Amino acid sequence: MSAPQLDDLDRQLIEVLARDARVSNRKIAGDLGVTEGTVRGRIKRLQQEGLIAFTAITSFGLTSSAKMAFIGIQADVESVREVAAQIAEIPPINALMITMGRFNILAFCLFDTLETLIELTSDKILAIPGVHHVETSIAVKTMKYNARVVRITEKGGPVDDEE
Repeated sequence: MSAPQLDDLDRQLIEVLARDARVSNRKIAGDLGVTEGTVRGRIKRLQQEGLIAFTAITSFGLTSSAKMAFIGIQADVESVREVAAQIAEIPPINALMITMGRFNILAFCLFDTLETLIELTSDKILAIPGVHHVETSIAVKTMKYNARVVRITEKGGPVDDEE
């Protein structure tokens, strides 16, 4: 799959929408010096190509599962993708990454009771063939949580400068 071809206007449009996705097409057009139809067409194309999506980001206050846990998982290297795919299907798992380092899979979840977390880690994740070790870290105080962390930028962009 080839990298998407984005021109300067696409990048500017994405940056504007990343700051405030509720801004009107008319305002964007005026700020970028293009027509409203151009903005509308570009947004539609970017959405159709799966390069941008619009969603409401909810706060922890909306859920009774206000406790956060990070679950480090050691799995067989040859089956890590299959194991990760199975873990990703477990409902309490909100995010999952294949990683390098101490663990080859890292999961993020919200939970309501310790019993729920124990059931998730011991009865569900550890029971998956190929999983050798599960280690859980529970967040006791959230000092900073940026919901925009899911934002992906091109290499060299504001998120990827350290690469």
